[in-house]
Amino acid sequence: MADLRINLAGIKSPNPFWLASAPPTNSGYQVQRAFEAGWGGAVWKTLGDPILNVTSRFAAISFNGQRVAGFNNIELITDRPLDVNLKEIYETKKKFPNHAIIASLMVEPKQEKWHEIVKRVEDVGVDGLELNFGCPHGMAERGMGSASGQVPALVERQTYWAKEVAKTPVIVKLTPNITDITATAEAACNGGADAISMINTINSLMGVDLDTWNTVPHVAGKGAHGGYCGPAVKPIALNMVAECARHPHINVPISGIGGISNWRDAVEFILMGATGVQVCTAAMHHGFRIVEDMIEGLNNYLDCKGIAAVSDIIGKSVPKYSDWGNLDLNYNIVAKINPEVCINCNKCHIACEDTSHQCIDMLTDANGKSYLKVREEDCVGCNLCSIVCPVDGAIDMIEAPRELAPMTWNERQAVLSVAAECKADIVK
Repeated sequence: MADLRINLAGIKSPNPFWLASAPPTNSGYQVQRAFEAGWGGAVWKTLGDPILNVTSRFAAISFNGQRVAGFNNIELITDRPLDVNLKEIYETKKKFPNHAIIASLMVEPKQEKWHEIVKRVEDVGVDGLELNFGCPHGMAERGMGSASGQVPALVERQTYWAKEVAKTPVIVKLTPNITDITATAEAACNGGADAISMINTINSLMGVDLDTWNTVPHVAGKGAHGGYCGPAVKPIALNMVAECARHPHINVPISGIGGISNWRDAVEFILMGATGVQVCTAAMHHGFRIVEDMIEGLNNYLDCKGIAAVSDIIGKSVPKYSDWGNLDLNYNIVAKINPEVCINCNKCHIACEDTSHQCIDMLTDANGKSYLKVREEDCVGCNLCSIVCPVDGAIDMIEAPRELAPMTWNERQAVLSVAAECKADIVK
């Protein structure tokens, strides 16, 4: 079996699967049950001055038969007294000394507030701190959460304040509700962050009831924007992790969050630069025991690849991720339809004919049987036909013979620039 242990900025855990700060980590009872199920760590539901929550709080969207494809909440940070949380953190850490317990924190952007809560929380034996600069609703209206997280200067300053007194590693949790997450990630690094985590939830309105015209969810007929998460946000989260992982001035470990539902998702995040991952929606949907499949799947994957430790694959796909201008303009793939597998549903033809490049012909053979064929000279390799095809193996995207040497847009522009300069010199 592979070694699944991770070390995120000095925070050690028996595997890379942590529960994110959220309802599943609201109490010692829950976190202890999670550790018994096999979770390697837990980020305690955000601590601060206790608040009043509302009901109802959650909403979900289902898509094509999949329940909870996306999840929305308008719940705030802990509504339980800080002393009660700290007592349960102490008891849980004592019972599970080898599991990681990280305290998520959110207070007003004041130095004395950060100093006070950091000291109180560290006194009960947490392994690390996560500064919550991501929550997009409720707390943001009070100047906390994403209201701070959208301002790089505030991220840097508050990180610095926490680091002034912190004795354990400080993780900064970033909001995705921003134009460029690398700006706030770099600010966190400048403030002394030991690691960053992303993404927090995305600002959203889940829906409107067409009978009552109430928002979903609603509280006594009124609604508010909330935080969106679940499988639907995974591509957004993965991109933001990748952008930070390849940024030259962001040199701290990353804890990946956002739509992670199984071991495959976790491997993708780790390959794109995350040291470990945090899970919320999947646990709320299926319960704590999903981690058993995650651990088994990751173990089997690494063993099949002949990889000794999960730490050996961290960031291995980052060098493959770049800007559009660095892509080879002369790389060419085309679609190939396998007539023995094709069921002639014609979805590929319809998609190509109506919305792509009209390069799939409907033909008839000598026996009068219809079949589909791609005109390769007109195919641009967009992948649409293979995406809409309902049958695995019916359409393959294959590399076509090269006619031109590799050249990127940036290389092309550089050549054109030199040519223009030479022409200008000749004219002179």
